[in-house]
Amino acid sequence: MAGNQQNTSTALKSCDPAWDRLREEAQEVCRNEPVLASFVYSTVINQDSLELAVCHRLAQRLSHAEVDVGQLSKTFEDLLSEKPELGEAFRADLAAVYDRDPACNRLIEPLLYFKGFHALETHRLAHELWKVGREDFAFYLQSQASRVFSVDIHPAATIGRGIMFDHSTAIVIGETASVGDDASILHGVTLGGSGKAAGDRHPKIGRCVMIGAGAKILGNITVGDCARVAAGSVVLKDVPKNSTVAGVPARVVGKAGCPEPARSMNQLLEENTEKSQD
Repeated sequence: MAGNQQNTSTALKSCDPAWDRLREEAQEVCRNEPVLASFVYSTVINQDSLELAVCHRLAQRLSHAEVDVGQLSKTFEDLLSEKPELGEAFRADLAAVYDRDPACNRLIEPLLYFKGFHALETHRLAHELWKVGREDFAFYLQSQASRVFSVDIHPAATIGRGIMFDHSTAIVIGETASVGDDASILHGVTLGGSGKAAGDRHPKIGRCVMIGAGAKILGNITVGDCARVAAGSVVLKDVPKNSTVAGVPARVVGKAGCPEPARSMNQLLEENTEKSQD
């Protein structure tokens, strides 16, 4: 009886629907595109978990002659063993892309191909290295991510879970910036400073915020939970929660229009938006 209970417990612990689905999708890729079989086998099928597959893929993309795939993979795997919560963030981000990006039809697509997902997970690893004083390795990862993915995030910046970088090219996030859970950030967004002052100088983005393409949010200001920042806006002062801001400089033009803008990804301004009150 005890043996049966132990076997049942082991089976439950090994149940991982997301990882099972990824492996099924990987097998399908190999059947449809035999030329990619070696790549897909090494990245997914031969790995023991979703977390290790992510680490392996990042190591493939970030390596060069002086720092090879094996060295990077070992560093990433050591971080995972010390910080298993990294795996939870990987999964939340993967789910966010699948949920919000209409161009994403399979879980395997962000894992293998999407540079926004790769840049974000690279930052998560760099951030953990930064926190334990391994600043040079963290800067190396930042530099490689900037070169390979065209996404530049300081390793000290803090980013929540369930984030989507859509397209991602030219995203810049400064050292003292923070981004809350479940945010969506499009290409060309800058979370930057407003001068040469040191200290806490970058924006604080709340949870479930949607930031449109090309928006610039500058200085130690706050964007409230569930707000929307319209594409091309330049935000220089605090943004109230559940509101939409637009323009140069940005001003409040109405409500956010839905409870979770980052999930709906609606970037259109309603014709009857409220006028801002100066």
